[in-house]
Amino acid sequence: MLIESKNISVVRAGSPALHFADVSIRKGEKTLILGPSGSGKTTLLSVLAGLLKPSEGCVLFENQDFYALPSRTRDHLRGQNFGFVFQTLHLLPSLDLRQNIVLAADMAGVKADEARLNHLLDTLGLSNKAHRKPEALSQGEQQRGAIARAVLNRPKIILADEPTSALDDANAEAVIALLNRQAQEAGAALVIATQDNRITSHFKNIIRLDAKLRAVA
Repeated sequence: MLIESKNISVVRAGSPALHFADVSIRKGEKTLILGPSGSGKTTLLSVLAGLLKPSEGCVLFENQDFYALPSRTRDHLRGQNFGFVFQTLHLLPSLDLRQNIVLAADMAGVKADEARLNHLLDTLGLSNKAHRKPEALSQGEQQRGAIARAVLNRPKIILADEPTSALDDANAEAVIALLNRQAQEAGAALVIATQDNRITSHFKNIIRLDAKLRAVA
């Protein structure tokens, strides 16, 4: 098993506690975390990624208790094994697209694989945009760049937070297809957190969070 969570609860100041059903994610598996705004999707994603320590329960990454590890060790494991596509893309405006993508390797403490980088730029239609700053790119180009950054290190798991909610039907389908292809190429599990019901047909493994801030399946 790649990731397992057990008996997870998160207490937030001024808000009801979040209680999540146990999650199991296998290598190469696709999982959708689906629920309305405020239901805890991003919280669960952050807990699974080792970014938010739960108030109760544990997360196992490859049978290691993630939160029992020293923070530096956890950060290293995350940099080596996780790829992130955030709802806000977090492309640094002072860096060009190529430099933004290479940040994934820098943060993981590894040397960027130039052949892999060039392959991604070519595959995603970004080769002629590599030296442009984010402000000179379209939203779609920025999103493809963020996906390239997420998969550069061939992570074991890709986590995406609301990658389609602001897109029309055609672009939403294109982004899901792109994430699926890149996850398959990297041999990575794919976990998407969203309130976008349009993409449920792409997933067999769906974790549904209800409006009462409680995981139900």
